[in-house]
Amino acid sequence: MKRPLLHSLNFASSMLGTLLRTGTGISVTPAKIKPEKLLKLYEFEACPHCRLVREALTELDLDAEIYPCPKGGERYRPDVEELGGKAQFPFLVDPNNDTKMYESFDIIKYLFETYGQRSVPLKWQLQPIHTFSSSLVSTARIGVGKNKKSSTAPEQLLELYSFESSPFARLVRDTLCELEIPYILRNCGRTELGEWLIPPVRDMLNIHPQSKLYNRIALQEKTGRMSIPYLIDSNNDVAMFEAAEIVEYLNYTYGDHT
Repeated sequence: MKRPLLHSLNFASSMLGTLLRTGTGISVTPAKIKPEKLLKLYEFEACPHCRLVREALTELDLDAEIYPCPKGGERYRPDVEELGGKAQFPFLVDPNNDTKMYESFDIIKYLFETYGQRSVPLKWQLQPIHTFSSSLVSTARIGVGKNKKSSTAPEQLLELYSFESSPFARLVRDTLCELEIPYILRNCGRTELGEWLIPPVRDMLNIHPQSKLYNRIALQEKTGRMSIPYLIDSNNDVAMFEAAEIVEYLNYTYGDHT
């Protein structure tokens, strides 16, 4: 299948995934406490339970080190078995409190109570509904972001400016997961009404939302624009926007071409 067609199909399924989750993983009410050391999340993109935790991270505006553990992966799956005793995902490690835990809703509860300093919102208490709709997303995406592809590991973690329900950022996370490339997730959810407009429309209407979120402010100052996804690869002194170009770069730079 030619790459442009494959990219279009992947984007269509990614957009469907966003619609199925009805906007969860976009709007932000920032955590009152930010962890001094980055949280570590072992997960894989296609896992419906992992998706729920990533959505909560976006909604709390919490960054994390992501260690992809796709099916057949050998790079980080053994770490989870060593740290927790079994290869089950998601698996959260919080070095700030010496906490290690499985189970998506236990993790979500922990994040809201520990860093959000509040009870789990009502919507997150509807566990069966979230699990069902997240499972539908995984089914609709036909295994994308699930299985390991041969790759070379980078020396330094990459950085990805993203928010969970972005259909564009999801394509990049799919590739990072399949290639088992670890990265720092810089969450960039939305707090302002104007941020719901896509960048070309904002530019056309001369709308410039003034976000109060650190990562959005930092990205705007760093690049002069606010667009998701944005990848930084310090290993090769590369920084770039545009999902299709990032996916191509990752496959070319770290994928196995033998």
